[in-house]
Amino acid sequence: MPPFSSPSALSSSSPYLSRDAVVVALRTAGCVFAEDEAELILTAAGTPGELAAMVERRAAGLPLEIVLGWAEFLGRRVVVEAGVFVPRRRTEFLVGQALAGAPHASVVVDLCCGSGAVGAALASALGRVELHAADIDPAAVRCARRNVAALGGHVHAGDLFDALPGVLRGRVDILAANVPYVPTREVALLPPEARDHEPLTALDGGVDGLDVLRRVAAEAAGWLAPGGCVLVETSELQAADAVEAFRRGGLTARPAADEDLYAHVVIGTKE
Repeated sequence: MPPFSSPSALSSSSPYLSRDAVVVALRTAGCVFAEDEAELILTAAGTPGELAAMVERRAAGLPLEIVLGWAEFLGRRVVVEAGVFVPRRRTEFLVGQALAGAPHASVVVDLCCGSGAVGAALASALGRVELHAADIDPAAVRCARRNVAALGGHVHAGDLFDALPGVLRGRVDILAANVPYVPTREVALLPPEARDHEPLTALDGGVDGLDVLRRVAAEAAGWLAPGGCVLVETSELQAADAVEAFRRGGLTARPAADEDLYAHVVIGTKE
């Protein structure tokens, strides 16, 4: 069924008989960008009943991306599902840094892949690559398969490098590892959309937020090709410790930041 294109297309059976009604419902629920969200929901809804359900789910606090079924990431619509980490705009900086560091990469791994947004974006930009994605969360694995299948990618279930085929050792040009890095004590301070609707395994990085990052840093060199790079997100306060973790793992490491996106990435390179 086509999306609603005008208020007159809304059935009298719907509690939302106009765009204004949708906007009011979203604004009342605390949605800061109620007007923009209303347009997206109205466009996505195929029936009055579907519209009502979508508005009510969003008003109840479900992330907009989960309500719509997709998130925009580097100009692409990435499928997202309930219980899966929603890709953040700041992570686009990580993708850009990966492409700048390895513009001719032929083997790409998206570790802690969530929806697979990072791997899909890298593969789309690079062209024909061997793409692998992995996550410990079964919901993420199912979702990632929907996003990377069309790109010829492979998705694996398991804990970090244990999930990957052994034939990748020493061959990976780009290892993007969007690891959880929120310190355990700060998880409760996250916005409800993340705290209540995204998996804890995608958020909680341990006491100082770097538990999973250190595990990646300790093993990454064995999986990278000569000149290959591994990239992780951190906070500004964690960047120095993350650099040191990569150096202990035998990599040349440096931080990079984009203040506009409030994005902080640490890049480790195998010489």
